[in-house]
Amino acid sequence: MIVTVTANPSLDRTIEVDRLRRGEVQRAIGDRVDPGGKGVNVSRALVANGHATRAVLISGGHAGTELLDLLAEAGVPIIEVPVSQGVRSNLTLAEADGTVTKLNEAGPVLRAEEIEELLDAAIAAPPNYALQTPSSSIDRPTAWIAGCGSLPPGVGADFYALLVARARETGAATVIDTSGAALESCLASQPDLVKPNLEELAEAAHTPIATLGDAVAAAEALREAGAGAVLASLGAEGAVLVDGAGVWHARAPLAGPVASTVGAGDAALAGFLAAGGHGPDALAAAVAWGTAAVALPGSVMPGPNDIDLSAVHVVRDPDPDHVLSSPAAS
Repeated sequence: MIVTVTANPSLDRTIEVDRLRRGEVQRAIGDRVDPGGKGVNVSRALVANGHATRAVLISGGHAGTELLDLLAEAGVPIIEVPVSQGVRSNLTLAEADGTVTKLNEAGPVLRAEEIEELLDAAIAAPPNYALQTPSSSIDRPTAWIAGCGSLPPGVGADFYALLVARARETGAATVIDTSGAALESCLASQPDLVKPNLEELAEAAHTPIATLGDAVAAAEALREAGAGAVLASLGAEGAVLVDGAGVWHARAPLAGPVASTVGAGDAALAGFLAAGGHGPDALAAAVAWGTAAVALPGSVMPGPNDIDLSAVHVVRDPDPDHVLSSPAAS
């Protein structure tokens, strides 16, 4: 069972244009509305591939109602925490050449009691059998609790640290996929796994990243700060996994043009957890799922027919001098 926790979900509208021309009136060539939020996307990807999940999220307002309806249509099991303000709506502008521009709202302001209800719902979400048999190792967790995404106004940067500490008491393994102060704050609580992208990794480690060696060193810094393992997505360069057993790098060629990068990192995390959440096989699944996602429009999550695990190339102890195509500043 993989429980996702999304404190700041969204209703995501994607508008497709041939090329964005600022200040002009232009016609869309396509549009779609998807449920959004990093944890929501992880659960959607898991459901699309037949894996057990529960999505814990806040709900409120008209956008929140539509979000819940879309998740129900997709067959995603939901545990909702009603809040007084409305869930945010985000807009993505996708150009034909793959350029994506996102306009994200901040989200609702949560009250203290609403934050506590969200934490309680997350800890209660795994099946009882998982809570009764604490896992002694990330290798064989009885359940995962994944805290994903940005935090809405009113929620302190220690939210994920609190989630990890409470989850540990249940025996569930934890993964945190966030950025900035929320990521740095959670490290001391020792999550089993963190999943930054390249920019988030550089920011959290306070160092620029230009090579694979830089990325590995930054990941090791996060492990020294408390993370059990680091799965860092590197965009077109695939992903790197750094844990107590070693370092692996995986990448896969794109089968076609990039349709949208929105949700690709979420699909990668879903693939990693679905494959056990540990080791090079899970890393290969992460890259296969993330690569499949970028070929799909909007934030559509890949299904079994989209994912090609055989195309992924995994290397242990990769060349540290390999220069990344998209370096990141600290």
